[in-house]
Amino acid sequence: MLWPNATRVLRRLGVLEKVLSRSGRNRHFFGANASGEIDRAKFAQSIFLRCVNKMRVTISPFVALLALINSDLAGSDLKSEKVYSAWLQMYDLKFQDAHITLERWQESHPDDSLGAASDAAAYLFSELTRLGVLESKLFTDDNRFKNRKTWDPDPKVKDSFTKRIEQADLLADSALQKSGTDARALFAKTLTYGLRADYVALIEGRGLKALSYTKSGRIYANKLMTLQPDAYDAYLGPGIENYLLSLKPVALRVLLRFTGSEVDREKGLEQLRKTALEGYYLEPFAKLLLAVAALRDKQPEKARDILSDLHKRFPDNKLYSVELNRLATQ
Repeated sequence: MLWPNATRVLRRLGVLEKVLSRSGRNRHFFGANASGEIDRAKFAQSIFLRCVNKMRVTISPFVALLALINSDLAGSDLKSEKVYSAWLQMYDLKFQDAHITLERWQESHPDDSLGAASDAAAYLFSELTRLGVLESKLFTDDNRFKNRKTWDPDPKVKDSFTKRIEQADLLADSALQKSGTDARALFAKTLTYGLRADYVALIEGRGLKALSYTKSGRIYANKLMTLQPDAYDAYLGPGIENYLLSLKPVALRVLLRFTGSEVDREKGLEQLRKTALEGYYLEPFAKLLLAVAALRDKQPEKARDILSDLHKRFPDNKLYSVELNRLATQ
């Protein structure tokens, strides 16, 4: 129904062209003096405006349809059911299964950086789980976190983690050289920098280095959020930065702002909520962080609701049951 209208408009434009081309031969129609020239201009303008208005009515629905299609495609750029299933396996502490799932997926997607970045996440989460780093008491008690013991990381896991990170970066950088707006590559870069920050902060205890990685990752996250505001997983990194740094002493927060860090507690919580409500790969992780935030704010019921939901979805993850048991004894 759209194109017949457009055809009629184009025909009218053709008529206009013919009328104007015959204007020299039909001076009696327009007049042969200066006022006749003005009359011809007004006549042509009136026809042109009518045609433009007609085209606007005709084309607008078509443009809207294209925008809707492009929006749907943009929203699906980051999503892969197989990669998502691997993340679900990670949340249920089935790391070897996640490695196998991602290995098979990468065989048919060798140039996609998201697979390698996700596999790096599986190595990191398995190590954090083995070391017991993710227990909430470590993050709700600042003194306990400052005086935490030195971990003994597995060198093989670290080597595999590093190789996957480097592979993901190489593939993502290659994709971004071809197109600076490649959503999957931008998301992979946010992941690799975030995973690096987690490793050096939580396992190696190098906070300043973690801060450097966080800032670098935020550049890619912000670009992705600008291109695709519905890429809700990208809000996690900036959300963690804003929330965790807001917990620092006042003097340190001032210094962090001065050096370019984002230190806004409410903004951080809002960003975490966006990922928790609408995220894809990182939605469960964002919810776990919100549970920790609720515990810090002395809201055990809120934390219990979040952890109970996660425990139902991932029954093999003992972390949730441990936290729920701890809450039950308080």
